[in-house]
Amino acid sequence: MHADQARQNFVRTGGDHFTLLNVWEQWADTNYSQQFCYEQFLQFKSLSRARDIRDQLAGLCERVEVVIQSNPNANDVSPVQKAITSGYFYNTAQLQKSGDSYRTLKTHHTVYIHPSSSLFQHQPPVKTVLYYELVMTSKSYMRQVLFPTNHMHLIALLPIRQIMEIKPSWLMEVAPHYFKAADLEQLTTGDKKLPNAKAVGSSGAAAS
Repeated sequence: MHADQARQNFVRTGGDHFTLLNVWEQWADTNYSQQFCYEQFLQFKSLSRARDIRDQLAGLCERVEVVIQSNPNANDVSPVQKAITSGYFYNTAQLQKSGDSYRTLKTHHTVYIHPSSSLFQHQPPVKTVLYYELVMTSKSYMRQVLFPTNHMHLIALLPIRQIMEIKPSWLMEVAPHYFKAADLEQLTTGDKKLPNAKAVGSSGAAAS
């Protein structure tokens, strides 16, 4: 329970990327304290690895004379969202009409938000998302069982992890070579038909 509460305290609007950024910023404010990680149920080794990678990237930027600048407006995270979208535009999905799952924009796979995501069961459901990782899993469901039986429904699930909310218009802006105007028009039209109240992320509806 304490770990869940600590995790919830790090959640930021916009999705998992900003939640992780909040973790980093709070850890950096403690001068990269190991005790802070212990108290907040964070993995010190993982954060230390992230610090090493950041230092390497900063060094490479300095070598090629790329100036590192912080976001001038902390309340406007859209520049960060667009930057990530420009690299992961192919990992995008749209909320389906049922409201309990998403469909990838190009490959049309049905996917679900992973329970570890800060957007899991978010209300109202986020309509268009970008994800970092797609995980293939399987799970057995038992339906209408009144006595011991071997009748089980096996279904393949595709959870998505490290998720961020995006605007459909950004896709044409950062990847006009990949998306067509018709793709964007379909997304914009679909927004008007999508549900607002049904929880998203639970895989139970997939077994119906």
